[in-house]
Amino acid sequence: MKQNWIKVYTTTNIYAAEILKQGLTEANIPAVLINKQLAAYHFGEVNVLVHPEHFDRAIEYILENEIQ
Repeated sequence: MKQNWIKVYTTTNIYAAEILKQGLTEANIPAVLINKQLAAYHFGEVNVLVHPEHFDRAIEYILENEIQ
């Protein structure tokens, strides 16, 4: 089964991405992280992705919680 995930948030802070992922999961919005950081230096970005059917709800969650 092929799953297409859509990026809803990008940050350089792994902890912020993990907290957002946890919040989305608690709101019944499945989310995954793609960590593109260089491990030794924490340089790069972390993306939070959701399934397309949950995209609108995820954006609403981000806006309602004023996540920047």
